[in-house]
Amino acid sequence: MKLDTITYGHPLPDIGEVVRTAESRGYDAWLTSEVQYDPFLPCAVAAVATERIQLGTAITVAFARNPMTVAQSAHNIQQALGERPFLLGLGSQIKPHITKRFSQTWPDRPAAAMREFVQALHAIWSCWNDGEELAFRGEYYTHSIMTPMFTPPPNPVTPKVWLAAVGPGMTRVAGEVADGIICHGFTTATYFTETTLPAVEEGVGRVDGRTRADVEVVLPPFVITGYTDEQRAGARQAVLQQIGFYGSTPAYRPVLEAHGWGELGEELHRLSRNDGWARMPEVINDEVVDAFAIVADPDVLGEAIVERFGGAADRIQLGEAYGLSDEHLTHVREVLADA
Repeated sequence: MKLDTITYGHPLPDIGEVVRTAESRGYDAWLTSEVQYDPFLPCAVAAVATERIQLGTAITVAFARNPMTVAQSAHNIQQALGERPFLLGLGSQIKPHITKRFSQTWPDRPAAAMREFVQALHAIWSCWNDGEELAFRGEYYTHSIMTPMFTPPPNPVTPKVWLAAVGPGMTRVAGEVADGIICHGFTTATYFTETTLPAVEEGVGRVDGRTRADVEVVLPPFVITGYTDEQRAGARQAVLQQIGFYGSTPAYRPVLEAHGWGELGEELHRLSRNDGWARMPEVINDEVVDAFAIVADPDVLGEAIVERFGGAADRIQLGEAYGLSDEHLTHVREVLADA
């Protein structure tokens, strides 16, 4: 397994130092998330500030954009990266954010629209890199004109596309058309094994000649670790807040229902509708925390990750906030590399 790190935001003037530190610490990839900052701009800065580390997004909100704008951003960053494939992570977000925050239309069949989005990306890149005619016509996206003035120089490498997925439908699409699947942090070993992996395999099976090895499985697990009681308590509180936030969203309810915790999802959703975010940790018990989070001291964190997800995940993403020492980070990386 490879070890990546994910950032949820830094001002652009800080990006060079941040990503060079990640590169020097041996991470395989540095990924940005679309939270408070644009996901592409930090990658553009990082591309010219590094030499080895892979760069990508985890995730870019696809339905807030269109295939042409995303293809161009990824193509431009790929040009700066040269032979290092850009890791374009795409996610659908949920309907209220697409319609109310981004003022865009939510597709009637999100998984089908995402399949088309990825297919359109590849049609556009094939036009730019290989000189093929741009003639993509689908139900949701149409791209049928590309004049020389708007055609960028070709790249020797095409970005890799990863899809974020939780439900079986989007997961099958990832298995069918993507280079990787980004599993949600809001997952458990049970849901991962019984729902996610079979859906990936089903998607892979839809395409002749495609195998499971063609799809990287990327996991960003919730982790509770630390060197002091205060650090561990802070990490636990952060995980409780994440479980509360995602568990309150109906789209993620199937993960809870896989454990018979549907009522917890209903309670969290009720709290979210009544500004009860601060009270959510009170209704989440230790059994739920242990199912969603890897709880381990820094010196055995690598072994704990492998015990839960070894043999099935290809990459693990750790957030910057865990603050592991160089020694323990090296140990985690070595343990994962041998898994």
